[in-house]
Amino acid sequence: MSILLVTSSPRGGASHSTRIATEFADKLVAADPSATLVVRDLVANPLPHIDPDYSSGIYTPAESRTPRQAEVVGVSDAVLEELFAADTIILATGFINFGISSTLKSWIDHVTRSGKTFSYGENGPKGLVTGKKVYIVLASGGIYSEGAAVQLDHAIPYLRSVLGFIGMTDVDVIRIEGVGMGPDAVEAALAKATAKVDAVVTAGTVAAAA
Repeated sequence: MSILLVTSSPRGGASHSTRIATEFADKLVAADPSATLVVRDLVANPLPHIDPDYSSGIYTPAESRTPRQAEVVGVSDAVLEELFAADTIILATGFINFGISSTLKSWIDHVTRSGKTFSYGENGPKGLVTGKKVYIVLASGGIYSEGAAVQLDHAIPYLRSVLGFIGMTDVDVIRIEGVGMGPDAVEAALAKATAKVDAVVTAGTVAAAA
């Protein structure tokens, strides 16, 4: 199994999404000694926002690109290589202004490329990134999975939509909710998320042994 862990919280060591996602990846590797893990830390190594050189460069033949175009397209190509090589993708983000982190949005922009991860045909768009399992680890100060605030959650619907557009439809969500509601709420949210992680790892181990 090849695992790609993408972290994006600006909170560093205090990030709940990074903590749970990292523990998740480590447990998957521990359960499968043959597994490989690639970590892309979008805070330590942020991807450049797409710009005119990128937008024109991806449609320019490689031999005709300017040095700047070659540089930014090369960054995108490297990110795509990591994505296609992975069997399991773990995306970690904080819930920021009702959406995902800007660093994760840049990753999305680099991996959503016509002719690479999706194509247009007679029947409309077709996702080209198939056969992947995706886990979204989302930390939020409030509760957005239920109740009146559900309509404010633009993170999960967006991620499901864009990932599905490029072919990744097998997506599960691990929420770390209510971390802004005090220490007890933080402890409960982390325990719930950890329990879900452990259930996924156990189920995978059982399936592999069957």
